[in-house]
Amino acid sequence: MKITVAGLGPGDKSYILPLVQNALAKADVVIGYDYYFQFAKDFIKKEAELIAMPLGKEEDRAAEAIRKAKEDKYVVVIGSGDASIYSMAAIVYEMVAKSGAVNLELETLPGISAFLAAGSKLGAPLGHDFCCISLSDLMTPWNVIEKRIKAAAFGDFVTSLYNPKSKKRHWQLGRLKKLFLEERAETTPVAILKQITRPEEHIIITTLSEFDPEDVDMFSLVMIGNSQTFQFKNYLVTPRGYLNRKPHTGKEIQQESFRIVTNHIKELTFDKADKWAITRVIHTTGVLDDHQYYKASREAISKMSTHLKNGGEIITDVTMVQSGITRAFIEKYGTKVQCCLNDEDARALAVKENITRSQAGIRKAISLYPNALYVIGNAPTALMEITEQLRNNKNFKPAGVIGTPVGFVNVIESKEQLSQVTNTNWVIIEGNRGGSNVAAAIVNAAFTLEESSGYFVNE
Repeated sequence: MKITVAGLGPGDKSYILPLVQNALAKADVVIGYDYYFQFAKDFIKKEAELIAMPLGKEEDRAAEAIRKAKEDKYVVVIGSGDASIYSMAAIVYEMVAKSGAVNLELETLPGISAFLAAGSKLGAPLGHDFCCISLSDLMTPWNVIEKRIKAAAFGDFVTSLYNPKSKKRHWQLGRLKKLFLEERAETTPVAILKQITRPEEHIIITTLSEFDPEDVDMFSLVMIGNSQTFQFKNYLVTPRGYLNRKPHTGKEIQQESFRIVTNHIKELTFDKADKWAITRVIHTTGVLDDHQYYKASREAISKMSTHLKNGGEIITDVTMVQSGITRAFIEKYGTKVQCCLNDEDARALAVKENITRSQAGIRKAISLYPNALYVIGNAPTALMEITEQLRNNKNFKPAGVIGTPVGFVNVIESKEQLSQVTNTNWVIIEGNRGGSNVAAAIVNAAFTLEESSGYFVNE
């Protein structure tokens, strides 16, 4: 009492595995779709009983296999490709389980699936993650199939399509093309493989935009590459990685991080300079949605960049901001960074005027460097001192103000005051967010503004 479910491979008898050939040679009964017997006939013993059934009779085939096995006969149920991929194994096992035939021995023998044969014919399209989707809605609702199509397209899987089309199912493949074009480039390679490994074999290589569903029939397998797949001669090649190797130097890791962030924010309505500043901020905080807190006056980053590259001074409220500004940029442009927080006269001024040391340090800096770029990453009182001076001190004409103090006392108020000034350039991170590292990141963005062209190429 044994049933073996065996895959015959994609068509050519040389693709039938030896263990399947051996099973066919021993079988008392062979059951399958009538079309498949032509591929297996050379391996079946003459006295074996052959039971052929048409398409759509899969459950009848399984029921007959169970009946014959109960007669103490060795039964082999054949299917194309691999027996467990869109084939008879699932149906046979399910019906045996439901019948309660616990003494009936079951076995599945693998075969070369059509997508594997197609992969070999195309060279190397399956070098990275891939998936298979059947477009047949005979046993799966179309809304479930469409959900899987969207997931495959979004996930950038190399995708092989089984049952892509039939006389009654003619529109689903066109729908799939539309869904893939929402996620993939028009130039994505697509292969149509008809009657793979059989005498009628025919292969078409095209692109997603040029792909015509009318070129596909029920004997076709369609394979869609991922974003990295490319055509080489008559082959499709999918690299094993999205980069030649994983980034491992500090520079490579930073560049890949920037690429991830810029891809996330590319649809935002900010100009390129602000997007670059947002990129550096998110790279620092690790929070992809921090762009919603970024606000800046018109062309603030561009004007700050000009100031810095001309060697203009930077004033910080605390030494942590000073430490966060990349030293290589400072040395390249001869920029001077000043922080008066710990100066003796600033300490004395704080005591005398009953103000914070940060506020006193900024007040001193304004008297010495009225045209500097002011960068506040910690102290809201320092930022409020700046906005007060902007209103009342005609000699104070800074190149700009970056205001990202962090905390809960006077933080929101200080940023709101800066956002209302009209006589200087400004950048803020709204709400309680911010910090010295964020302030320094914005300065570093202004220093490296030209790098943004490598990430926002069409702007």
